This record gives sequence, C-alpha cells and structure tokens, in this order.
Amino acid sequence: MPKGQGNAIATNKKASHDYFIEDTYEAGIVLQGTEIKSLRAGRVNIKDSHARIDRGEVKLINLHIAEYEQGNRYNHDPTRTRKLLLHRKEIDKLIGLTQQQGYALVPLKIYIKNGFAKILIGLGRGKKKYDKREDLKRKQMKRDVDRAIKDHMK
Repeated sequence: MPKGQGNAIATNKKASHDYFIEDTYEAGIVLQGTEIKSLRAGRVNIKDSHARIDRGEVKLINLHIAEYEQGNRYNHDPTRTRKLLLHRKEIDKLIGLTQQQGYALVPLKIYIKNGFAKILIGLGRGKKKYDKREDLKRKQMKRDVDRAIKDHMK
C-alpha cells in the first residue's frame, strides 16, 4: 500500500493553508492501551499539533486523542507527548532540514494501515500572509471556472 493510504481517521486541512508541504514521511505512533480504541472510533484532533525532534527522537506534541469511554482508571492523558517511529536515516535527514529557518514538521493525516496506527507528517515551510491570500484567490478562480464549465455543459 503506498504511503499515505489507509483508512483515514483525521486530516489536517489547515496544514496546506499555513505551510508549503515539501516532503512527506509515514511514521508509526507509540500509543497506550486505550488510545488505539479511541483513535479507531475517530475521536482524534490533529489541527493544533506539531512534531519536534528531541534527543534523536521525533515527538508528536499536542495531539488530542479523547479519553476512551469504557477506559475507567486505565485511561490516558488526552494531550500527552507521543513518540513517532521513523527510520534513523529519515530522522537524521529531518534534523538537518528542520534546523533551517521557517521549516516545521506538520502532521497531515492519521490513518490505520494493516492494523497499525500511522501518521503522515510533512516537512512544511511556513507561508506568509500574502502567500495565503494568493492561494485563496487561486482556489476561488478555479471554483469559478469549474462552475462556468458546468453551467455551459447544461
């Protein structure tokens, strides 16, 4: 199965608005017992999360996985820092790339692949305000053209 394919649970639509995504990496997530059950139920929010490299490990910060309803005392902390599983070569490459000014690791999508929870993280370069406005104009023009073609075909 290609990278980024699987049963998508959550996507970060705001990432493409705020960043130019230059490269993507598929990583596994280290989860506790009730987290995977809550994740499979779709109770996850990746909008405000980001990844950081700390002491040679990639950590996912501020990912919100809601508590599992039947989890009783074994429930997890919803916004705890989670470790991501990547190959050493990929981590070394990311260390070099993220030290450049304006680059960040942004989670794009969480999905289940072959029974394992995976996350697609992107190496993103931050957009300026004028870049965002330009993208919005481009999307609106494309929408207008598609609408005109659709009306013309009727």
